[in-house]
Amino acid sequence: QYQGFARRSTDEVLQLYSAHGQQQKLQRSSVVTRLHGAIKKRLKKDLKSLRSFTLELSKEFQHQSRTYLCQVLTAVREIQLQNEAMQMFQMKAFDLEQSLQEVTERYEKEKQKRRALHNNLVELRGNIRVHCRIRPLLPFDTAAGHPVPQDRQRNISEKVAYAADDETVLVKCNRPGHASINKTFQFERVYSASESQDIVFADVAPLLTSLLDGYNVCIMAYGQTGSGKTYTMLGPQSEENFAFSLEDESELGIIPRAAQEVFRLISEKPPGSYWVEVSVVEVYNNEIFDLLAKDSCGKVFGVKRDVVTTREGKNDVPLLTHETVENASEFLQLVNKGLLLRARHPTLVHAHSSRSHLVVTLTITTIVSEDNFGTSWEDEQTTQRLNKEVFCTFPQKTRDSKSTSSSRASSPGQLEATEKLKQVKTRLQLVDLAGSECVGMSGVTGAALRETSWINRSLSALADVLGAIAEQRAHVPYRNSRLTRLLQDSVGGDAKLLVMLCISPGQKYLTESMQSLGFGTRARQVQRGQVKKKPCPVPSKAK
Repeated sequence: QYQGFARRSTDEVLQLYSAHGQQQKLQRSSVVTRLHGAIKKRLKKDLKSLRSFTLELSKEFQHQSRTYLCQVLTAVREIQLQNEAMQMFQMKAFDLEQSLQEVTERYEKEKQKRRALHNNLVELRGNIRVHCRIRPLLPFDTAAGHPVPQDRQRNISEKVAYAADDETVLVKCNRPGHASINKTFQFERVYSASESQDIVFADVAPLLTSLLDGYNVCIMAYGQTGSGKTYTMLGPQSEENFAFSLEDESELGIIPRAAQEVFRLISEKPPGSYWVEVSVVEVYNNEIFDLLAKDSCGKVFGVKRDVVTTREGKNDVPLLTHETVENASEFLQLVNKGLLLRARHPTLVHAHSSRSHLVVTLTITTIVSEDNFGTSWEDEQTTQRLNKEVFCTFPQKTRDSKSTSSSRASSPGQLEATEKLKQVKTRLQLVDLAGSECVGMSGVTGAALRETSWINRSLSALADVLGAIAEQRAHVPYRNSRLTRLLQDSVGGDAKLLVMLCISPGQKYLTESMQSLGFGTRARQVQRGQVKKKPCPVPSKAK
């Protein structure tokens, strides 16, 4: 019974568990249903609000899109208008550039015409051409001389001289306690510090053509010591022997370039109608020294010479050595030999200061027969003077024999003895003047002080001569210095004269630069009358 009762009890318990599980299942299903319903309601509500938000966002996006599109279209229209305006401006700028180019071309043509007319006026009035070259600032502008306080270092190295244009020098005059004053000086040509030797010589070359046309020509460099005179006339020089180097042709100065140009012009003439002689002298302590004179052994050494006045009123240096040269290379070798003997002495302003005036003379002799020696020349006095010259033949060039102005060797059999020839001589004088000095700045003493005194006195005498000619005085003091006597024929009106002013741009040398510019201004005022042309008939090619 009990076992049966236990089985029935167990079955009942199982039934109860089963009923309880079903009841729990029913309860769970009802909770899920209610939860599902709640979620469904919530989702519907959220979807509805999301849809309304999306619609609003879409409307706002469409509105902003339309706004931005209008702005983009407006910007595009503005860009198109700006492009059209830019094209118009470009067309106008192009037209203006063309107009400016045409005006510039016309200006350059008018400028060349004005310069040509001015040169003609200069020749008619016998004025002296004055060019001015401003060298760049160099290290010794601040390093040389006496010690300078730091607070004044900047003022001393300040650049005060400028090339305002190719005909005007602008100088800023600054003195302590005074207002700054700008002064201008007008010259035929002004070169800035950046302009090369080629540009400088391009303005000198036309004078060399005049040399073969029958005119004497003189080119001299004037300025204070260290202002670039020797560089302008010769080019860079070796520190060992002070001879100029031919390695860099772009740096060559006026003297070597002039020799090359003269021989180039001669090469275009009939052969044998010209020969060229060269002499090199220096004026040192008011004495003239022949730098090509040779001793009995053929060694070159400086010999003192003197200048005398001939019966015709011309100045001449008796026994001066004239070496015949056939090309520019031989000419430059002789000039280099003379430079080895030139007096130099270091100063606080310039380590290789030239202590003498160097005068290189190139004499061109034209040989013409009496048949070609016409009678219709303009200058009657010149004709009479030339008729008095002796008949001669070509000189025979000997490399190892002295050639002097008083003795010329002749070449036998070169020309028929029956045909008489005449000489027409023109001279090219190339002068590298010693620099004017302020004794307090250069710091020279003893013999160098005496040299400075003679240099300044001779340059002062040159200025006095130009002043007397400019004022048309009855007496011109050529005899005050051997330099002015040596250059009397050139300065006095028998040559086309070009003065190359060389100035330093720094504040330290303002006084000396102003003095050089004043000298150039006075030189421009000189009116010597029209330069006379020596009759130079065209020789026949058969000769």
